[in-house]
Amino acid sequence: MSNKARNIFFVIGIVAIVVMLLTFDVSFSMVWENLSMAGYWFLLVMLLWAFLYAMNTCTWLLLLKSSGEFTMPFWKLYKITVTSFALNSATPCGLMGSEPYKIMELKSWVGVNRATSSVLLFAMMHVFSHFWFWLTAVVLFAVLESYDASFAVLLAVVGAFCVLVIYFFIKGYKVGISYKAIKLLTHVPFVKNWARRFIEEKEENLRQIDAQIAQLHSQSRGTFVATLALEYFGRIIGCSEVFFILQIFNSDISYVQCIYIMAFTSLFANMLFFIPMQVGGREGGFALSAKGLAIPAGYGFFVGLICRVRELIWTVIGMSLMKVGNRTK
Repeated sequence: MSNKARNIFFVIGIVAIVVMLLTFDVSFSMVWENLSMAGYWFLLVMLLWAFLYAMNTCTWLLLLKSSGEFTMPFWKLYKITVTSFALNSATPCGLMGSEPYKIMELKSWVGVNRATSSVLLFAMMHVFSHFWFWLTAVVLFAVLESYDASFAVLLAVVGAFCVLVIYFFIKGYKVGISYKAIKLLTHVPFVKNWARRFIEEKEENLRQIDAQIAQLHSQSRGTFVATLALEYFGRIIGCSEVFFILQIFNSDISYVQCIYIMAFTSLFANMLFFIPMQVGGREGGFALSAKGLAIPAGYGFFVGLICRVRELIWTVIGMSLMKVGNRTK
C-alpha cells in the first residue's frame, strides 16, 4: 500500500478516535476511578484481547495458506489484523471499515484476487461464527434456565433466525458469494449503474474469487473446520472478559451466564452496526442482560465501561501500528 493511501486510513481513524473521546458520556475522573477499581483485572483483559487478536490472525493465515504459498511474517499479519479491528471500531458499518485497507496491504504479497478472497473469507467466517455463538447461547439458555412462554417464543425466533442464516452461509461457501453480491447491487437504486460497470470490467476476477471461496469448502475441509473453530472458540474465550471484570465484585456468576451476557450484548450492539464502536448499544446490552440475570444494574454499567475503555485503548494501539513496519514486499 502507498504511504498516501495509508495516511488516508490513518487520518480517518484518528479523527474518529478524537470524536469518540469528545463525545464520551462519562467523565474522565469516573473512568479513572473505575480503572483503579479494576486494577490488575484490567491488565488481564488487555492481555486477553492480545491473545484473541492472535487467534484472528491464525484464522486469516490459514485461509491465505489454503490458496497457495504465503511468506508474510506472522507479526506483520498480526499488526494488520489489530489495525483492521481498530478501523472497524472507529468507523461506521462494522466490518466495512477495514476491508479495503487489508486488501491494499496484502496485494503486493499475494495479488489482488487472493487478497480479496482471503479478506472476504475471513469476514464471512467472522460473521458465521457469530451466529454459531448466538445459537449456542440460545440452546444453553433453553436447556439450563427457566423462563415464561413469551420468552420461549423469543428464544425460538432468535434460534430459527440463526439456523436460517447459517444455512445461507453454507450455501455461500459452496458456490461463492462475491459475484452474486455485486449482481444483486445491479437492482439497487443509486449503485446499480456502478455495479453493472464493475461486473463488465471485473467479472473474471469475481468468478476467480468465488472459485477460491468454494474451494475452501469443497477441497480444504480441514482448513474450513479449523478456521471456524478458531473464530467460534475465540468468542467463547472472549466471554472471559466479563468473567474477569465481575470478579472485582466477588461475583458468583457462572461462565455460562457470561456467555449469555456476551451473546445478548453482541446481538444488541450489532443491531446498531452503523454507529462507530456501537456507542451506547453495548452499554445498553450489558445493562439489559445484567437485569435479566438478576445481576445488580451497577455491575452491568461497570462491565460496559471497562469494555469500552479496553476497546478504545486497543483502537489507539491499532491505529499507531498502522505507521510501523510498513516496508513493501
